[in-house]
Amino acid sequence: MGTQAIYPGSFDPITLGHVDVIERASQMFETVTVVVARNSRKTPLFDEQERHEMASESLRHLPNVRVVVHAGLVVDYAIENGATVIVRGIRAVTDFEYEFQIALMNRKLQPLVSTIFLMPHEKYTYLNSSIIRELSRYHQNLSEFVPPIVADRLTKKFS
Repeated sequence: MGTQAIYPGSFDPITLGHVDVIERASQMFETVTVVVARNSRKTPLFDEQERHEMASESLRHLPNVRVVVHAGLVVDYAIENGATVIVRGIRAVTDFEYEFQIALMNRKLQPLVSTIFLMPHEKYTYLNSSIIRELSRYHQNLSEFVPPIVADRLTKKFS
């Protein structure tokens, strides 16, 4: 059996930057589980079911990737489901500082789970879900930034 990885995030909504990281992770690991996680510090635009649907549709071209929703600690999900790697996307130094702290805490809680950092393609380094939501509020064309299902759902949300 190969290495099982998870890629957690709130994915509110999933962007092409997320998809880029997941595509590369899917080439590195036998399976990648995208964990739509609840972030207690955020109030999401889309509910968990909507985020799950958008991520599933956006990733259906990747046979070794599945999408789940999880409300607890990501590192606990990893252990409970046999994953030994947590994949995180890093766009800038500020991302690294935050992710580094979480990775160290996860290692303290579950020493058998490692975190790896992947950078998205440079054309996505400025992208994040907050920017996408803001652009959508002002009815901007999102086709360069998000999968089609996400653009459709955002258009409906802000029409």
